[in-house]
Amino acid sequence: MPWTMNDYPNSLKNLDPAVKKKAIEIANAMVDEGYEEGRAIPIATSQAKEWHENASKSEIDELLHDTDVEERDDSDDNDARPELMDQAAHVIKHDDGWAVKTEKAKRASYVKETKQEAIDRAEEIAKNKGTKLVIHKRDGSVQRTKNFS
Repeated sequence: MPWTMNDYPNSLKNLDPAVKKKAIEIANAMVDEGYEEGRAIPIATSQAKEWHENASKSEIDELLHDTDVEERDDSDDNDARPELMDQAAHVIKHDDGWAVKTEKAKRASYVKETKQEAIDRAEEIAKNKGTKLVIHKRDGSVQRTKNFS
């Protein structure tokens, strides 16, 4: 079940709203990538606190003014797939912008307006999983890779 600002684990309740929102966003992505909820929450909380310490006021304001953390699709084909844990995160061109897609996944985890937003999200995922990030050009060819193992 995806967490939201209205429905989240008790361990997040006393966090600063920006930290809480970022932790929910990260935890939801980690669960999508195959992490168990019990592992995702403490990792996401730690990363959200670190993000908050290093974020500019405008980044924090932007996060807080977004309508809500990204909604996840709860359809049956979005079940956690542990076999994807060791797979690279790819940034690929998408009809609606740029997508973040785990190698061998059925569909993209996220679609962002800009390539840089997709790269930032994919890098976060690859770091969390300790895998590789593969950034593609518009034509699908590989632009560059980064290894986080």
